[in-house]
Amino acid sequence: MFTKPQDVLVALKLCLDATKRSYADLGQALGMSASEVHAAVRRLVVARLVEPETRQVRREALRNFLVHGVPYAFPAKAGEVTRGMPTAWAAPAMVKKINRSGQIRPVWPDPDGSVQGASVPALYASVPGAARRDRALYDLLALVDAIRIGRARERALAEKEITHRLHTHVAA
Repeated sequence: MFTKPQDVLVALKLCLDATKRSYADLGQALGMSASEVHAAVRRLVVARLVEPETRQVRREALRNFLVHGVPYAFPAKAGEVTRGMPTAWAAPAMVKKINRSGQIRPVWPDPDGSVQGASVPALYASVPGAARRDRALYDLLALVDAIRIGRARERALAEKEITHRLHTHVAA
């Protein structure tokens, strides 16, 4: 049983939630069905990224997977210009740390998006909506994209920021 891109979305949301929510509640927050969330949690348990009894994320293992596994398991490349939601170094989590003026910004294609940029496929179709509903989740997803598509400098900054956020935002 291999992990799927939506598993990253579920794992990041589990990191941010202070309460153990139902699969239906998680699904609603992420734009997924309860059964999709349940299947994702099962895969995360098998991958040893989540504790089976408590659904607590093993943060260091997740950090290692985000930094060293996601770019290879779920690679991405900027494509054609479209309207969307800023991601990677163009998202709020990194925009003030990286100066890439003159370059087209990476965006998740989204009809409700407000920015023109180079399309970057989101890890899962519901990512833009989930990111709009949860700013902390948006920041983490954008940092993951910086690792997926960024140059060495962006990847290093994103890795440092993900490490900091995963270890300082501890759900109760």
